[in-house]
Amino acid sequence: YGIPARGSYVEAEQRGERLVFSCGETEFEALWADYFDLSTDYEAIQAAIDPADGYLRAAARYGRGIRVLRQDEWEMLVSFIISQRKSIPAIRRAVELLSERFGERLGSDSEGPVYAFPTAEALCCAGEQALQECGLGYRTRYVLHAAQQAAEGTLDLKKLASLPDEALFARLMELDGVGKKVANCVCLFGYGRVGRVPVDVWIERLIRDEFAGQDPFPQFGLEAGIVQQYLFFYKRSVG
Repeated sequence: YGIPARGSYVEAEQRGERLVFSCGETEFEALWADYFDLSTDYEAIQAAIDPADGYLRAAARYGRGIRVLRQDEWEMLVSFIISQRKSIPAIRRAVELLSERFGERLGSDSEGPVYAFPTAEALCCAGEQALQECGLGYRTRYVLHAAQQAAEGTLDLKKLASLPDEALFARLMELDGVGKKVANCVCLFGYGRVGRVPVDVWIERLIRDEFAGQDPFPQFGLEAGIVQQYLFFYKRSVG
């Protein structure tokens, strides 16, 4: 797997039970250990699941190895704005095109050049027509508006990291094109707020079908977002 993030690029390969990274130990400890959230004890989270909850335990076993990556706030904001009413392949392609056309080149791998996700300033310079050509559709104006605010400094995503969960969520909800699901996704994947639970059609279906319409997530407190990832993956993959 090739991972461009935080202005760097690393390749990871699974060899049996081990993951081998292409970078040195110093870079790994300084950058990638946090990115992969290696300080969180996911085994302990799984072990704490009620043995009587057969569906949840099955979901956790099935999703063993899932981690909530500590990703870039700006990249997550734009990616999840783009994600609305789009398939995963279409989202991936849009993000790839943005990076290829407006992102900084980080190097290359066996498949060709590797690019960083573009900065807010780069997207502002690109303009509306160029963003439309990357498959953003009606979301173009939302992305451009966010980019303009970030470039001007009226939206400082780094500073928002100091806010408590609800205040962070409320601030994100003020942005054009950001609703509850997108705001929670940015909180979870961009800020590591693992107590946040994004609710999409799959999670709505899961709550209805597997939990008799009762929201199961409040009981998991600050780890609810991790449990949501197990259930989301299991529901989509197995049913």
